Amino acid sequence: MTDYLLAFFGFFSSNENQWLFLFLSAFLSATVLPGNSEIVFSALASKAIYAHESFWHAELWLLVLVATVGNSLGSIVTYAMGMLAPKPINSQKKLVKWALEKSEKYGVYVLLLSWLPFVGDILCAIAGWLRFPAVASVVFITIGKFCRYLILLISLYPLLKYVVA
Repeated sequence: MTDYLLAFFGFFSSNENQWLFLFLSAFLSATVLPGNSEIVFSALASKAIYAHESFWHAELWLLVLVATVGNSLGSIVTYAMGMLAPKPINSQKKLVKWALEKSEKYGVYVLLLSWLPFVGDILCAIAGWLRFPAVASVVFITIGKFCRYLILLISLYPLLKYVVA
């Protein structure tokens, strides 16, 4: 049993598979399925910062790129599911009301907030339901997701430099 567990967890920690694991984590985190790509991203970024001691190393930017692409594709799936959804029933949930109100007011630009926890998935689904233009939606979702991981990396770097130094 121990060998099985070591092999199983070794799959996720190997250098060859870390990119796939990050992509899948980011993708699933952006859909309606539970996930937390920030933890995986932070762990891999911490490892890269510790190994290279440089913010400008290509591995860090590749991590941002992989996480952004995975998270954006997950949100695009949520957008597509919103296109298939029936008209929302008058929801009593404040979050849904707020998201629908802001989406109707600001249009596709509200998707810059698609990176927000809880609200981001709702905004992407509402954007699909309201039939926001697909190309503009993809662009704004991707910009929002890129900013998410960039902010996470920028906030992580000084903390690690302080702890490691």
